[in-house]
Amino acid sequence: MKHGPLRTILLVEDSLVDAEMTMDALREANLANPVMHVEDGVECLDWLYARGAFAGRGEEDPAVVLLDIKMPRLDGLEVLTQMRADERFRRTPVVILSSSREESDLIRSWDLGVNAYVMKPVDVSQFFQAVRTLGQFWAVLNQAPEQD
Repeated sequence: MKHGPLRTILLVEDSLVDAEMTMDALREANLANPVMHVEDGVECLDWLYARGAFAGRGEEDPAVVLLDIKMPRLDGLEVLTQMRADERFRRTPVVILSSSREESDLIRSWDLGVNAYVMKPVDVSQFFQAVRTLGQFWAVLNQAPEQD
């Protein structure tokens, strides 16, 4: 098992309030992993492929992508579709963090290969607990196969 530098948690969230809350919760989990926040699906793909504003960031893939569904320019389901179509990101853990209560979003996320779907609770302490648990699981405990 390789132990390189800690891999980034990529947070894709257009709501700055939700992004701040998520980053606070991840900090509270005392994770050493860096957290990168991008605001929509286009920025997410630019970060993943190290292009545009993120050209030259290095080739490191994220430990997990925390992905909102409803975003401008390119939504989370479209990002998930593109990730799963690419051999490089097919196995990257993706957790949908969404306020969507639409069954169709849930079903489509699972059909596209999401690893977990978490509805953003209205209750802030529940949200904090959910994100702390997610961060610890995906960044620390989860065993992913070696990337070639």
